[in-house]
Amino acid sequence: MDLIITVSFFTFLTSTLSAITGVGGGMALIAILPSFLSANILIPIHGLSQLFSNISRAVFSYKDIYKKAVPLYFMGSILGVTLSSSFFLLLSFTYIPLFIAIYILLSLWSKKFDFYIKRFENYFILGFLQSSLSLIVGATGALAMPKLIKDCRNNNQVVVSVAALSAITHLLKIIVFIFLGFSFLEHVNLIISMSISAILGSYIGTFFRKKFNSNKLLLLIKIILTILAVKSIYQVLIII
Repeated sequence: MDLIITVSFFTFLTSTLSAITGVGGGMALIAILPSFLSANILIPIHGLSQLFSNISRAVFSYKDIYKKAVPLYFMGSILGVTLSSSFFLLLSFTYIPLFIAIYILLSLWSKKFDFYIKRFENYFILGFLQSSLSLIVGATGALAMPKLIKDCRNNNQVVVSVAALSAITHLLKIIVFIFLGFSFLEHVNLIISMSISAILGSYIGTFFRKKFNSNKLLLLIKIILTILAVKSIYQVLIII
């Protein structure tokens, strides 16, 4: 019972963070959970909690979803999980966080890179990459955010759209784990508690997000993304 309460508390805090800024909560939770959950259940349990976190965040502000992104992202995600679930265990993914981090930094802060990447940057590719990598690293919501920052009209739309796209990713990931034989029913009490905590965090975070200045919050999102990217680069470099 103490384990469930502790994990649910961290789920609430990280879901609140994601609802305010749109990013960081899932990554923070995947960094915290190894201290409480065994490796063999980590990614699927995290994925299910994030499914509820993202769906609730999207539902609470569904009118602000950037709907043009959804169909392409969904098709790319289906292709991504189909291919990656077949052979991702055979590959080495040590340097993937490094490449993601570099992409995020350049996309956010380099105008020249942004100019050239626009011709290749689309939601189908982002769906493919984000959903594929989610099976391995758990939290990949930051990958689509630079593109959404460019396309959305305000920070609220960015946050809600990240939630909608991430919900697709986590839903497909859960389906993959079910096909691979993972039994979510064995952890039903933990899942229910984490799911309720995630939804509550989304509700609280959505309330506070609407109190923030749009320009300041967008800058905060960029800063958080930058910090997470630099952290990923550091973690890869110390392994080499």
